[in-house]
Amino acid sequence: MLETHELGRRPGSMRKVQRTVAAPDELGSGMIGIPAGSDLELDLRLEAVMEGVLVSGSIRGEAVGECVRCLERVVEPVDAPLQELYVYPERADAAAASGDEDEDVRELEGDLVDLEPALRDAVVPALPFRPLCREDCPGLCSECGARLADDLDHAHETIDPRWAALGGLQGTDDEKRES
Repeated sequence: MLETHELGRRPGSMRKVQRTVAAPDELGSGMIGIPAGSDLELDLRLEAVMEGVLVSGSIRGEAVGECVRCLERVVEPVDAPLQELYVYPERADAAAASGDEDEDVRELEGDLVDLEPALRDAVVPALPFRPLCREDCPGLCSECGARLADDLDHAHETIDPRWAALGGLQGTDDEKRES
C-alpha cells in the first residue's frame, strides 16, 4: 500500500517513491517467477490528476525458474514498466451511476493505493514465456534424458525398427559358417 495523502486532491501535485518491497506470493507462471518475499525495487511517480492518482514508473526484480529445454535453473532480471490510474471513490461511483463502469478501473482506498494487483499485471507479462538457460541450449537427450550441453558428442546407436529383424538373421548366418 502506498500513501497518497501528501498529494491532496490538487491536480498537478507529484511525489516520487523509491522503495524496496517483498514480492507477493505467486508472482509468475509455472516455469518462471519472482520468489515470494524476494526484493522488488519500486521506482514510482505518484501524480494527482482530475480523476484520481496516476502511478507510473518501473518495477525491478529477479525471476527464478527452469529452462524449458534442459530444466536447469534460470535467473532472469526483470524490469517492468508500470502505469495505472487509481480513481477517487466518488468518481468511480459517478461513472457507475451513468453506466460508464469499467471493470479494469482501480479505486483508491481512502488515501491508499493497493499496488499488488497492478504489480502483478505489470510483472507477469514481462517474464519470459519460454525461459532458457542460454539461447543455444541443446536440451535433453530424448533417449536417456542426459543434458546435451554437458556432452556435445552424446549419441546413441539406433537401429531402425524396420531393419531390426534382419539384424537377428545376420547373427544366425555367421553361426552356420563357423560349424
